[in-house]
Amino acid sequence: MDFSLVLLTIGVSFILAVIAAPLCIPLLRRLKFGQQIRSEGPQSHLKKAGTPTMGGIIIMIAFTLAFMKFSVINTDFYVMLVATLGFGLVGFLDDYIKIVFKRSLGLTAKQKLVGQLVFAAIVCILLISNGHSTAIGIPGTNYSFDWGGIFYYPFIVLMMLAITNAVNFTDGLDGLLSGVSAIALGAYAVVAMQATSLPAAVCAGAMIGAVLGFLVFNAHPARVFMGDSGSLGIGGAISAIAIVTKSELLFLIIGGIFVIEILSVVLQVASFKTRGKRIFKMSPIHHHFELSGWSEWRVVITFWAVGLVLAGIGLYLNKGL
Repeated sequence: MDFSLVLLTIGVSFILAVIAAPLCIPLLRRLKFGQQIRSEGPQSHLKKAGTPTMGGIIIMIAFTLAFMKFSVINTDFYVMLVATLGFGLVGFLDDYIKIVFKRSLGLTAKQKLVGQLVFAAIVCILLISNGHSTAIGIPGTNYSFDWGGIFYYPFIVLMMLAITNAVNFTDGLDGLLSGVSAIALGAYAVVAMQATSLPAAVCAGAMIGAVLGFLVFNAHPARVFMGDSGSLGIGGAISAIAIVTKSELLFLIIGGIFVIEILSVVLQVASFKTRGKRIFKMSPIHHHFELSGWSEWRVVITFWAVGLVLAGIGLYLNKGL
């Protein structure tokens, strides 16, 4: 596979995001699409109130244009496009309702779940029509097991919902998700090239460029936040790449930061409901470190570093697949 094509995709997507951001940010500010800050969160975040959000639109625009320009058009292409833009649309509606109707919560949990299930189901239909393998490989080994469609596709739906929501939980600090997702997607670009899947490699490249271009404006102190429009779209892309490249379980390692983030939320809720006690000062876990005295930038850099190590481990284990 031509590695230069992936680099070109990254470069073009990056430039598109850098061009789109200065055009979108003033518009979002004029429309008063400002971020609402949780009162129970770190007090240092209160000064971020009013910072333009829904910046995920920038990511989606840059990604879509670059992906459509450089990818071959086949079923895998549509799987990743539907997953990314579909979940991104659910996030956009959630953001829009929060901001326009001045509600701390956008879509209800049921509405958001229905939207995600619809696009996950469309992805499954596309995979079935393409004769997608229902075997799942064990990272670091040559062993795989075939669940058959009756178990594999429900697993895929749950996987997509888990990944997109895990990525969503990671979005909470300036530059945190942009950096962590770029690292994970970089690893998946390599996985895609090893699997000789051009659409997956280009998809990863297009999203890497988009989030890095967005990071120019999202790094501390952030001038724009991505909102669910961006985080759910990024999660959709990552989950689709993992599925297309048949590296479903490898996400547990390459996307280890996302796994840690969502587990911290699950454990916190379970502990409080069963014992009446919290495990962390606040969840997701990046807020726990903030409330423990870490600066926002220290948390972000540490999570980036851990994400980089996990991505390296994932790539090493992928040799055994």
